[in-house]
Amino acid sequence: MKKISLMNAISPKGTAIFDDTYVCEEKAENPDAIMVRSADLHDYAYPENLKAIARAGAGVNNIDLDGATDNGIVVFNTPGANANAVKELVFAGLLLASRDLFHGMEWVNSQQGSATLAKDVEKQKKKYAGNEIAGKTLGVVGLGAIGSKVANTALHLDMNVLGYDPYLSVDSAWKLSRWIEHKTDLKDLFANADFITLHLPLLDSTKGLVNKETIATMKDGVKILNFARGGLVNDDDLLEALDSGKVALYVTDFPDGKLAGHPGVIGLPHLGASSEESEENCAVQAAKELRAYLEEGNIVNSVNMPNVSLEMRMPYRVGVIHTNTPKVLSRITDILSKDDANIENLLNKSRGDVAYTILDLDTAPAEESLEAIRALRQVMRVNLFEKDKA
Repeated sequence: MKKISLMNAISPKGTAIFDDTYVCEEKAENPDAIMVRSADLHDYAYPENLKAIARAGAGVNNIDLDGATDNGIVVFNTPGANANAVKELVFAGLLLASRDLFHGMEWVNSQQGSATLAKDVEKQKKKYAGNEIAGKTLGVVGLGAIGSKVANTALHLDMNVLGYDPYLSVDSAWKLSRWIEHKTDLKDLFANADFITLHLPLLDSTKGLVNKETIATMKDGVKILNFARGGLVNDDDLLEALDSGKVALYVTDFPDGKLAGHPGVIGLPHLGASSEESEENCAVQAAKELRAYLEEGNIVNSVNMPNVSLEMRMPYRVGVIHTNTPKVLSRITDILSKDDANIENLLNKSRGDVAYTILDLDTAPAEESLEAIRALRQVMRVNLFEKDKA
């Protein structure tokens, strides 16, 4: 019986993916795998039996990736599962920023009990009229699962769309409309966009991407939307730009104490992926990723290990997570050959300093052989998968 530890409330549609060979428990002890949404696992002591962590969402900032990798623990996320929910909220943000609906609604709510509200509306509405988004230029920074959806939808709303992504994947490129103007220089996008929307992961290279220097390259009166990660924007520099009028408005799903209440900030309480449908999609995808790994050793959508997928046709499979260094593979095969087991299929892939090898065998490897592989100093984890027990 495999044990799944639920570190947050997980949609029942996700846990229903596991069959009766699994048990799902809240914060279970010594689990085979973890499903998590927002719980902070940086101080979590990894149990010896833990093989995988699945984040039901895209961001993995709440997980100690280095520690997981060192312990041979595969960390998954669910890219694209929440893309539609975030995309829809981005367009709500665009309309809030363009038509000043937010302050208009605030004024209406302040008029409770007014006998002259219907008349006063006609005088007041000019303050909140704003502009249409049709004909305006939207700069989309990051063209992954969410950014590509935002860019394509903006075209249908008659916006001009500029896109920037130096790491654009082939799959994402296929999904983009040919009418999106692809920029190779971020400064060029900043200089020509009326609205800028951020769809990037938070990395050392992207932290504080919007700062005093980059804001200076933007149009006067630009409006910035951030439904990706709060750390992409330098709050102090942004507030200075808001006060000077360089930036007209900032719409963010990641408000903090510095930003809350500023007249140029519309802050939302991290609602991006919080729709019922999104939470269900993320939970289902995370559960499928865990089953694929725990049952057959296949890795799909990992953020810290190479993605490796091979149909399991033989009765036994050995999965080895190891350092990406010379001669490791030959040492593994030499050990298994002593069992007179024939390696029917072998697949090895690397990701930076880490490699993953799966070996399909026609007979069961001896436990002594598996222990010998585990004893190799380059090896972090060895798992045995049996087809009839999947």
